[in-house]
Amino acid sequence: MIKKWHFYTSLTVIIVFLSYSFKPLKLEENEWFLRGNVEGEKYQFPSLAQEVNSGLNIPFTGNLFIGFKEAIGFRESENKYKKVNSLGYLGKYQFGNKTLRSIGIHDTDKFLRSPKLQEKAFVALLSKNKSILKDIIEKYDGKVVGGILITESGILAAAHLGGTGTVKRYFRSNGKRFFRDAYGTSIRSYLKAFSGYDTSFIVPNSNAVVSL
Repeated sequence: MIKKWHFYTSLTVIIVFLSYSFKPLKLEENEWFLRGNVEGEKYQFPSLAQEVNSGLNIPFTGNLFIGFKEAIGFRESENKYKKVNSLGYLGKYQFGNKTLRSIGIHDTDKFLRSPKLQEKAFVALLSKNKSILKDIIEKYDGKVVGGILITESGILAAAHLGGTGTVKRYFRSNGKRFFRDAYGTSIRSYLKAFSGYDTSFIVPNSNAVVSL
């Protein structure tokens, strides 16, 4: 009888000991998957620290032509195709009626309704302005005028803002005269802001019109 009691007592002690030995850890007290640094090794993912990428420009366009036209569009209208400003300039790139007629567009309502037509108009105007300003581009591209590095894209952007005649007068003054539009935006600021984009594929054509 004593042997039986001793056996069952020993068995109970062993079972209790084993049950405590295999008790699971409290995971809430051991956040191993959130630790940023364990024995000198950094875990990148997941992490308690959040990275904020709000300062990045996405998509990245570099100096590509798409970056040039989107930058111009944002500056002119915040890329709003249907915008008409207080002076009557139209669309994403803020065309005047006279400029539209010069590239073969006479229906302004249709122009405002068609993003495709507006993109074609922008390229056509670049082509026309590049032809008119060909000598200016060849003479000043890569040079510093008025403290600004001059590039083809900057010249074309300035022409979009103030017209080719204003750009010519600016360079005749060697950058000493400041030309501004009705809202106070200067030719000089466009030369600087839109410098260095690739507009090389734009073919100069003084008779460029939009094919509807």
